[in-house]
Amino acid sequence: MATAFADWSSLGGEVEVVSFTEHFRTEDELVAALAGFDCVVTLRERVPFPASLLDRLPRLRLLVASGMRNSVIDYAAARANGVTVCGTASSSTPPVELTWALLLGLARGLVEESTALRSGGPWQSTVGADLHGRRLGLLGLGKIGALVARVGPAFGMEVSAWSQNLTVERTEEVGVRLASSKEELLAGSDFVSVHLALGDRTRGLIGAAELALMKPTAYLVNTSRAAIVDQDALVTALREGRIAGAGVDVFDVEPLPADHPMRTAPRLLATPHLGYVSRANYERYYGQAVDGIRAYLEGSPMRVLG
Repeated sequence: MATAFADWSSLGGEVEVVSFTEHFRTEDELVAALAGFDCVVTLRERVPFPASLLDRLPRLRLLVASGMRNSVIDYAAARANGVTVCGTASSSTPPVELTWALLLGLARGLVEESTALRSGGPWQSTVGADLHGRRLGLLGLGKIGALVARVGPAFGMEVSAWSQNLTVERTEEVGVRLASSKEELLAGSDFVSVHLALGDRTRGLIGAAELALMKPTAYLVNTSRAAIVDQDALVTALREGRIAGAGVDVFDVEPLPADHPMRTAPRLLATPHLGYVSRANYERYYGQAVDGIRAYLEGSPMRVLG
């Protein structure tokens, strides 16, 4: 799809553009595919570029990543190998919109009801969960979390938020209530949505003990990073009916293997990492990737990462 969202011909005859649509499962496959290229454009964090890979791509000189944050690129190894890494702008609104799509889909059983209608199944077999008068709990109140928060009152929801460094000043600025603790937020919310950056303090932040605090009628949505929520614990909670459901757009392994338990977990509305996937974002990513390549060729300033 990358070739459809930017004018790659504007690079002229200096650059030959080759696109890969398949997923490379191993580092050896990546090396075989990329060894002959001077520049690589990578989509978000789908493909890790550790030192072991960068060391095996001696011809590579420019790595363009969509977005200005990428946790799977070894920047020190890139510098050591003489590789310039640059990024692009990225809009926060697509993941906000997907968060609400998942939340609403879960609350009203849209997948189950649509599937039943199209397959000749039972007519109206679920009872929807109300949003009006319920509490939305946000783990994280950064750029995306704040935008999610501002939608809640339109549905008549009370919104609270918590993170380890969240202040009263920030919650008042956004217009939400500061939860006294993670535990209080989880126990008191009808819908919980994750909007934290992944780091040492947030990895595994929501495990079996935290899921056990949630109401059996509550829903969890994660469009942030898979490792923030213990996926085994989440699958267990869904299978045992400890929570009403979950909406997930991020996974510990992507693409999901055919036998991954997330593919068969009940009460799960799952999408294949669509948070940032929108027309406007793709036009931004690949249009600025073309600009970055041109700037590199001309020796002009770039959006350098790392």
